Amino acid sequence: MSAEQVSSLCDQLVKAVTVIMDPASTQRYRLEALKFCEEFKEKCPICVPCGLKLAEKTQTAIVRHFGLQILEHVVKFRWNNMPRLEKVYLKNNVMGLISSGTQSILEEESHIKDVLSRIVVEMIKREWPQHWPDMLKELDTLSKQGETQTELVMFILLRLAEDVVTFQTLPTQRRRDIQQTLTQNMEKIFSFLLTTLQQNVNKYRRMVGAPQEQEALTTPQKTDLAQEPKAQANCRVGIAALNTLAGYIDWVALSHITADNCKLLEMLCLLLNEPELQIGAAECLLIAVSRKFWRSPSWRFPLTFFSSTFYDCEVGNIVTSCVIWQLREITAGSKQGKLEDRKPLMVLFGDVAMHYILSAAQTADGEGLVEKHYVFLKRLCQVLCALGSQLCALLGSDSDVETPANFGKYLDSFLAFTTHPSQFLRSSTQITWGALFRHEVLSRDPLLLAMIPKYLRASMTNLVKVGFPSKTDSPSCEYSRFDFDSDEDFNAFFNSFRAQQGEVMRMACRLDPQTGFQMAGEWLKYQLTSPVDTGPMNSKTGEGLCSIFSPSFVQWDAMTFFSESVISQMFRTLDKDEIPVNDGIDLLQLVLNFETKDPLILSCVLTNVSALFPFVTYRPEYLPQVLSKLFASVTFEVIEESKFVVSVQAPRTRAVKNVRRHACSSIIKMCRDYPQLVLPNFEMLYNHVKQLLSNELLLTQMEKCALMEALVLISNQFKDYERQKVFLEELMAPVAGLWLSPEMQRVLSDPEAFISYVGADNKIADPVLEDPSGLNRSRISFCVYTILGVVKRARWPAATEEAKAGGFLVGYMPSGSPIYRNPCTEQVLKLLDNLLALIRTHNNLYMPEMVARLGETFAKALDMLEVEKNAILGLPQPLLELYDSPVYKTVLERMQGFFCTLYDNCFHILGNAGPSMQQDFYTVEGLATQLLSSAFINLNNIPDYRLRPMLRVFVKPLVLSCPSEYYETLVCPMLGPLVTYLHARLSQKWQVINQRSMLCEDEAADDNPESQEMLEEQLVRLLTREVMDLITVCCVSKKGVEHNTTAAVDGDDDEAMATDVTPSASAELTELGKCLMKQEDVCTALLITAYTSLSWKDTLSCQRTTTQLCWPLLKQVLPGNLLPDAVSWFFTSVLKGLQTHGQHDGCMAALVHLAFQIYEALRPRYAELKAVMEQIPDIQRDSLEQFDSKLLNPTLQKVADKRRKDHFKRLITGCIGKPLGEQFRKEVHIRNLPSLFKKVKPSLETDVLENEDGEGLTALFEP
Repeated sequence: MSAEQVSSLCDQLVKAVTVIMDPASTQRYRLEALKFCEEFKEKCPICVPCGLKLAEKTQTAIVRHFGLQILEHVVKFRWNNMPRLEKVYLKNNVMGLISSGTQSILEEESHIKDVLSRIVVEMIKREWPQHWPDMLKELDTLSKQGETQTELVMFILLRLAEDVVTFQTLPTQRRRDIQQTLTQNMEKIFSFLLTTLQQNVNKYRRMVGAPQEQEALTTPQKTDLAQEPKAQANCRVGIAALNTLAGYIDWVALSHITADNCKLLEMLCLLLNEPELQIGAAECLLIAVSRKFWRSPSWRFPLTFFSSTFYDCEVGNIVTSCVIWQLREITAGSKQGKLEDRKPLMVLFGDVAMHYILSAAQTADGEGLVEKHYVFLKRLCQVLCALGSQLCALLGSDSDVETPANFGKYLDSFLAFTTHPSQFLRSSTQITWGALFRHEVLSRDPLLLAMIPKYLRASMTNLVKVGFPSKTDSPSCEYSRFDFDSDEDFNAFFNSFRAQQGEVMRMACRLDPQTGFQMAGEWLKYQLTSPVDTGPMNSKTGEGLCSIFSPSFVQWDAMTFFSESVISQMFRTLDKDEIPVNDGIDLLQLVLNFETKDPLILSCVLTNVSALFPFVTYRPEYLPQVLSKLFASVTFEVIEESKFVVSVQAPRTRAVKNVRRHACSSIIKMCRDYPQLVLPNFEMLYNHVKQLLSNELLLTQMEKCALMEALVLISNQFKDYERQKVFLEELMAPVAGLWLSPEMQRVLSDPEAFISYVGADNKIADPVLEDPSGLNRSRISFCVYTILGVVKRARWPAATEEAKAGGFLVGYMPSGSPIYRNPCTEQVLKLLDNLLALIRTHNNLYMPEMVARLGETFAKALDMLEVEKNAILGLPQPLLELYDSPVYKTVLERMQGFFCTLYDNCFHILGNAGPSMQQDFYTVEGLATQLLSSAFINLNNIPDYRLRPMLRVFVKPLVLSCPSEYYETLVCPMLGPLVTYLHARLSQKWQVINQRSMLCEDEAADDNPESQEMLEEQLVRLLTREVMDLITVCCVSKKGVEHNTTAAVDGDDDEAMATDVTPSASAELTELGKCLMKQEDVCTALLITAYTSLSWKDTLSCQRTTTQLCWPLLKQVLPGNLLPDAVSWFFTSVLKGLQTHGQHDGCMAALVHLAFQIYEALRPRYAELKAVMEQIPDIQRDSLEQFDSKLLNPTLQKVADKRRKDHFKRLITGCIGKPLGEQFRKEVHIRNLPSLFKKVKPSLETDVLENEDGEGLTALFEP
């Protein structure tokens, strides 16, 4: 085509690009222009001349970028079909653009440099080294032309390393060829990089007047203005060289890094004091020193976080490469070198290196808070952390490394970072401190032991929660504004940081427990005598009281955490005769005598009482004082008179409620952990509780129950069945009288009467203060709380002999296991009928006619609490709201809380009844029928947020604790209908979600806002996990898999993927699972639910079900005669799961393995599976025939298992789902070149395998 035609077409393209980039263009014109440009790239035969013309530097930057994009498109998508001469023409012109077709280094746009380097790398990936052996020489020649070309060469080398090693964006053989050639030439490449760096840095330093590293420091001369552009150009090249080094250091042989007496490390240390180059130098140094340590999960958070803190066009690539390091570790970690090879890195503990590192840190910190300097400090902190990790790895191993002479200087510098105002820098040091304190050799070093008091002193400051980004009350605040987006982010970080500090402090106190205890005592005494400073923000609880931001509270809070950590460790570390009992008792007395009306401070006081309580075991005479303090706090009120006012009280704030709950928990903990100590004071404790219970309004129902739980725990120490039974009868007499009264029986059995009794049909004029039926609700709650407390806490003695002597042992199982009786059984069972009636009534409240009977005020009484919604949606609660807001602000919220808690507690009772009462509960006449007619009634109307706790706290524990004798009479009749129902329910809900996702936005219903849809979808997801977890723990033995039940409850997102994706070979069905699978209806329900769930859009549930449940269930029915349609359905369900979840590597691997297992096991018996395979899009029929022939011919099944799986995976590739971003991406095909490896003559089986795709070996060598 003539030059005129090229020019004409280029003019049209320039106009089109201008329209696309012009903000004033209309959408129609922009789309037309975009379509024209895309069609040109796809179809035009003269893309190369047009692209080269548009890339000329006479054009604007936008047009040049588009021209280069055209060339990149040609290389990526047309290269395989281009004639050789055209390839050479394009390559030469691109190299010419680098040579003379760009602006100077300071003027050229960064996106032009980027796309130019991309084009060269794409050509390298297709032609080097086989067809372009002189590529490195050409790059070397280009670099000698000037700074502009040198920088571009650096970009090319960096992108090549990233594509080949880090991201591995090319076929295996091509990647292997290029990586091997890079490795062979690494000495030359490293020499080139170091020479380039050294030359440009020296030129830059000379021009800016900086002193040479060997010269004495003199006053630098001012930079000549004429020389400044030249100096900046050299600086840019230096930055690019450091950036490129960062791309190679973490995967090349360590010998390159430590060559010439660690010349590279020396250069990097020198550059730490060069402001323009120090971040890049620190980055390289960090990668070099951190070899072999990036796999630790604890490093990943700081690195990822740092990468987002600073970006600049000059150093942005260096900073963002933090994330890339983690990927490189995964792909190249195996090449990191042996432990012995890393001994040269200890040179960084030498005088010179340590001097440069510390002086750079002091200089950066001394210049105030500048973002660039702050990022540099983070890098240096990481370097010191990595140095500590290397030292811990090398010292004490078989190597002859000794503790460095500068270890003391290292510890001092590390402590400086631990005491820095930045909370983030402080937190970054904690893991390394822990490693040092835990180290076998270093933990005995006098220098480290002398550092423990200093570390603990620093921790006393670091534990104080200051530094919120929105505040200005601490130097940390300014740093936090760089690191955190909001106070909630900072709060979450600080809570994690504090927990980490607690672990490290305990390690330090294991080495020196006396010092930690002494510091805790001094700090506690100081706080007890200091006046309260509420600060500028008072609590809403009352005038003159602390808020969570008050100076006094943050100090109390930090001191409490410190003392709790070090005192608990002291008791674990020291022998009994070494415990400082007198000092501890003195502190306890001071705490007990301290009086405060501030709820936040009082809560801290109670924690200190608990922390010091172990001293009471040495001096039991102090127990009454402790109990007195705790009981006084149980009835704590901010307004004293409200204790005696019978009228409706003002709602308590959460801070007040926390104090009261804290006191109750402390009493329970004391009775649980030290029952023998409390037993002599049982009568005093009992009388005190009875006195508190006599006033109906003094305590909440939960507080009453907590105190009764404490009494039950002590009664377990009677070790006398009759005595404990009499006591429990007396304790529960008020509950039994109320619960079994005719009025209560009527209320609990009739939904309408229940609604009226609790006041849910009223219309309230004052929704804050007026609550006429509050007392009725509290009576029901009291009964339920008490039954729950007794069922949870009443137990027989753990020792068989004591149980036998006390009358608890009633016989033995056929297996020889003892059978015990619980002293609470008789009392609880007589209350069971009404409890089941209440559950039935509660379920029926969700019927439409019952919901219609709710009063206007309480129309939403059965809805979720806002705090539950926020927890499910992951929305943080405002910090002050955590303590200063009333627990329930209105009577509606109180009603919602009542229904929610009542529902949960009823099922907690049933869930605990089995483990507590054992055979006495499971032999209740008609128990299965009673449960089915109460707990499982009206499930269609029960919302998901109520169904979840029922499965978790009732069904799962009931089933798991059930003796095998009752499987067929109780579990099977209950689980069969339940699983069938849950499958139907979830299938319907997932269908709705799938249909909703296919609707356009304008078709969505206006009355269902996005937040509500998100909530509903997340609830379905959580319910799905709950159901699948229930089936899994019931059916699959834990020998094969570990069940993470907690994650299934409030599991994080789909990203929380397990690393083990292959089902365990030892996963077997439990006895319960086998029993369930014998029942045809239950077996069908379990299989259908398990395999249907694979295509529900919850990745976490899919992966767990695939790896833990599906194959063990199917394996159980394989010996029988399965219907061909059923076999096809199972296999199709797995393939559907792959279509839905194939984009997630963990799920994809597990599902492919499961599909392979099914096909391999069932294909010989069912030809229908081959018909299913033939329906997979783009399947290669010849390859399928080969796979089938090997599978059906036993004599040929000698191929390795992994190869068979890989072959099978290639067959089903057409049904493996892709991420949305890849679904419409045009495939890039890079053709293999003649291999550089010498191939071993293949065996017969290997030869057959290599040809199974229908291609000969010669196809691999086609140019």
